[in-house]
Amino acid sequence: MYATLIAVAALWGAATGLLVPRAAYRFSVEPEDAWRDACPAGHALTGPGRGWLGSARCTACATAGATVAVHTETGPDTGETPDAPRAAPWRRGGPRYAPGLLAPVVSALGCAAVAATSGARPELAVWLLLAPVAVLLAAIDRRVHRLPDELTLPAAGAAAALLGVAALLPEHGGSWLSALLGGTGLGVFYLLLFLVNPNGMGFGDVKLALSLGVVLGWYGWAVVFAGGFAGFLFGAVYGLALMILRRAGRRTGIPFGPFMIAGALLGVLLGGLAA
Repeated sequence: MYATLIAVAALWGAATGLLVPRAAYRFSVEPEDAWRDACPAGHALTGPGRGWLGSARCTACATAGATVAVHTETGPDTGETPDAPRAAPWRRGGPRYAPGLLAPVVSALGCAAVAATSGARPELAVWLLLAPVAVLLAAIDRRVHRLPDELTLPAAGAAAALLGVAALLPEHGGSWLSALLGGTGLGVFYLLLFLVNPNGMGFGDVKLALSLGVVLGWYGWAVVFAGGFAGFLFGAVYGLALMILRRAGRRTGIPFGPFMIAGALLGVLLGGLAA
């Protein structure tokens, strides 16, 4: 039963992670823009969910590429000789406009880890529902140093509401009041950091801290402190490594959202083991 739970969680993470690259590509725009509506070649993104759900390949590009490949291979209008090298055919599904492997792998591993530590408690369903959103936010921030309001604010509300439901179910391992206080506390802390140094902390990080604080607060203040500190530690180690490799300076901005999320994941794992 325990191994089955972990396997199902990993499959859920992999399946939802496959949907992350297209959404991340669409959201990876400048702050004044809403989102992308077309692939890099200009083809409209269509499909389920008004084009938000789909693979990381453009089918229109694939169709156009296949046509070009056929004409190049037969060469009826180009004057090519039969011995001319043939063009390599387009990969099935067209060229990728976003990385398609990293997100499902990370999502699957994360979901399997929380299932292993939380067990069959009600909050596991909440962690699994929030996991693809967290991976999506990390992917966007890594690409364009941006955490869209369309994701951060609903995530905070969803985390609070879902944990409120989990608190009504038997055998839950946390406290809803503690979760709300954790979200408020971590959000206020990040807001103070933003006010003290706006150039070192984005306001998107402040809004992300609300949902992460709710998640961490479910298991108590010790987990809030552990997860919050881990995020800063991960970010500091990454920044130091870049400086050692001379790929960044002291004033170089780095996306902090992925490290906040990684720290929150560690906190959830610790909280699940201790609950």
